[in-house]
Amino acid sequence: MGSARQKSTSADRRARIEEMRRAEQSRERRNRMLTIGISTVIVLSLVGFGSYLFINEQNKQDKQDAAAEEAKNADIKGLQEFDAKKLGRNHVTKAVTYPQTPPVGGDHNQAWMNCNGDVYAKAIPDMNAVHSLEHGAVWVTYNKQAKDADIKALEEKVKATPYSLMSPVDTQKGALMLTAWGKQVTVDSAKDPRVASFFAKFVQGEQTPELGAACTNGLSL
Repeated sequence: MGSARQKSTSADRRARIEEMRRAEQSRERRNRMLTIGISTVIVLSLVGFGSYLFINEQNKQDKQDAAAEEAKNADIKGLQEFDAKKLGRNHVTKAVTYPQTPPVGGDHNQAWMNCNGDVYAKAIPDMNAVHSLEHGAVWVTYNKQAKDADIKALEEKVKATPYSLMSPVDTQKGALMLTAWGKQVTVDSAKDPRVASFFAKFVQGEQTPELGAACTNGLSL
């Protein structure tokens, strides 16, 4: 009898242990499934958010590209254009008297002004600035009649634009002027749409005699 009871007790214990093991395995399976489900939701959320960011950024870029293309194709009212064939391109050391203020091209110093978004608080030498124009830079200039808000806004525009530079030219006629090689316009304000058009057309534009030439490692004040 004792042996039979021991066998029954042992069998019951094994049965309870087996039941506990199955219950633990079941919990582990549920936990794994829950973890997989949560991870899947997180991954899908991240993918969805990443796709949203990508699409949103792409839309912004598309709008910027469209605006730049529109500005590039827009007519620039009051634009003065000079015959590039009549603009000398020799490197000289003697002073050059230019017919325009600021000059739009001509013989110049062998050193260019740095024009990688450089803003100069003081006047810069014409002969070095002209060399920058030859490299495809747009030169933004202003006189004492220019408004501080316009000067500040154009400074930010130049700082954000490689192949551009800015400096005061007190003797120029217009308060705000934009110059490229053989091209020049006077604008009314920093918000004048001709500013965006001039930059779009002439920063490294088709008028550039030395397309791709450096705007760094030149002269700086």
